[in-house]
Amino acid sequence: MASDDQNKDSKDFDVVLVHGKTPDGEGACVLRARPGRLEAGEVRPLREGRPVHGGGQILQLAPRPGSYLYDVKAQYDVPSVGTAQPEAAHAGPAQVATSAYRESWERTFGTPGPNRALN
Repeated sequence: MASDDQNKDSKDFDVVLVHGKTPDGEGACVLRARPGRLEAGEVRPLREGRPVHGGGQILQLAPRPGSYLYDVKAQYDVPSVGTAQPEAAHAGPAQVATSAYRESWERTFGTPGPNRALN
């Protein structure tokens, strides 16, 4: 018979089984089991300066002694590509031409007049 502690923990399980390397050798292929879900995927180490691709999670894995299982603690849900962020509500690069920049440009180079030939 299972103890009450084991039954309590079984409702909140989130574990990963590592079963091989990714084709490029930089990550691991995994099966993740949590209540009501069984998923196949990959885990890769975080590297400074490299982007975190959208649609996944940043996980902390803790090994279970004597097995290939790891307990999972989700640290951060990475937004999917194309999801509008509050600070980035538009597509494209950031606008860097401020009004002060434009005024300085016009003082330095002048405004184009109607008779100025292009090139």
